Amino acid sequence: MSKSERDWKGHSLDGVFLRFIVHEGRSYKSMSLYDWLLTVAKKQGLPGGCAFHGIAGFGRHGVLHEQHFFELAGDLPVEVRFVCSEQQAYQLLDAVEDAELALFYVLSPARFGIAGLERAEWSKAMPPMF
Repeated sequence: MSKSERDWKGHSLDGVFLRFIVHEGRSYKSMSLYDWLLTVAKKQGLPGGCAFHGIAGFGRHGVLHEQHFFELAGDLPVEVRFVCSEQQAYQLLDAVEDAELALFYVLSPARFGIAGLERAEWSKAMPPMF
């Protein structure tokens, strides 16, 4: 199949991209918030998630936090990302609300797939999405 004949829309699925930005030193029930988010998402059946450590950032208070060689960890941003169905994202947001946490999040439409595999073969590379 030539590049111009590929049907990328038919090859992919609609979903959402859910991101949380938390401070690395913040915790809930003796777990870091990013670990808690990943654990809850896994229990809820989300297909996957990742946490990314920031090297610098500032939030609503305008305080810039940067990574320096001799500083201890704790105030740097961590972004926790999920690509999932809209319903799965809402369930995770419900869990955050039920835990009475106040977490900044971004929810964006997303189209996703696996390049190099036909849609029928996706189960070989990842768990069922929805």
